[in-house]
Amino acid sequence: MASADTRTTARRTLVVIALVLATAVSLYLVVHTARVLVWIVVAAFFAVALKPAVDWTERRLTWCRRWLATLLVFFAVALLLAGLVALFAVPLVREGSQLYDDFPRIVADIRAGRGPVGHLAERFHVVSYLESHSDQIRQYASNLGGPTLGFLTGVATTVVGIVTIFVLAYLMVLQAPKFVAALLGLFEPATAERIRRVGSACARTVTGYITGNLLISLVCGVLTYVVLMILGVPFAGLIALFVAIADLIPLVGATLGAAVAILAGFTESVTAGIVLIVFFVAYQQLENHLLQPLVFARTVQLNPLTVLIAILIAVELAGILGALLAIPVAGTIQLIARDLWHGRRTGTPPRAS
Repeated sequence: MASADTRTTARRTLVVIALVLATAVSLYLVVHTARVLVWIVVAAFFAVALKPAVDWTERRLTWCRRWLATLLVFFAVALLLAGLVALFAVPLVREGSQLYDDFPRIVADIRAGRGPVGHLAERFHVVSYLESHSDQIRQYASNLGGPTLGFLTGVATTVVGIVTIFVLAYLMVLQAPKFVAALLGLFEPATAERIRRVGSACARTVTGYITGNLLISLVCGVLTYVVLMILGVPFAGLIALFVAIADLIPLVGATLGAAVAILAGFTESVTAGIVLIVFFVAYQQLENHLLQPLVFARTVQLNPLTVLIAILIAVELAGILGALLAIPVAGTIQLIARDLWHGRRTGTPPRAS
């Protein structure tokens, strides 16, 4: 009897040790492959967002095989992204060259206290501060080699990441039917149908949020660019691009982008700053009460408290990327939890909405 107890204790000890070792190895792999894991997660979200378009193309074009439908959709997305980049790149190049040409005049105006920027610099004693700390500024400029190299390395890593995400998303969409069929084949037909239904609802949530958020940010950027151009605020394209990108971040992004645009407006004139304040207040009401409910009503159904908690946790875990993905992840978790809870209480899964 004692021998049997001893063997049982030994087996349990070995199981605990194995679990601890497996957990340690998993944590080690996660820490040392965090960047690759982030790329995979982002690619998975884009794959989920683009899969309906690929399925639709494959159904409509009966002669189109899966690989060709996937290639057509991704090629169309690449053209769309290239068009958006060109739409903003042309004003950015023009304004960048204008800034280069006007830089000596801007410096002269600041030194002389002329113009809106010059008046601000004179009021806050910027010129005297720069002159009194010229040695420290030269020393700081001479030490910019390392940060500049780090910035260029980061840019190269970002480019590699974008290409990798694009290729991963393409392969995920291409292999999605085989992967889903193999996964569902591991379960009983009723369970497989339930997983398929919940998975489809989660996919609609992710697709609706990503496409809706991109559409809303595009509208915000275009309207901001038009208003800035009408007011004659310099570097309207650059500011509008920043506002559009910032608007992708839930809750705080729109306010951050608006603050930068309004500050740029006040450097041009007081009237431009006031008009921009009115514009952004009105646009935020339009976005919060019309655009977002219209776009997200049937895809992401989360209350504001859940959204705030999800964003705070996601930002702590993954920074800006976490903030961008927090809402679709929270919506997916809510759908799965609702299905499990309903099934536990009633013994039957809830109907698909």
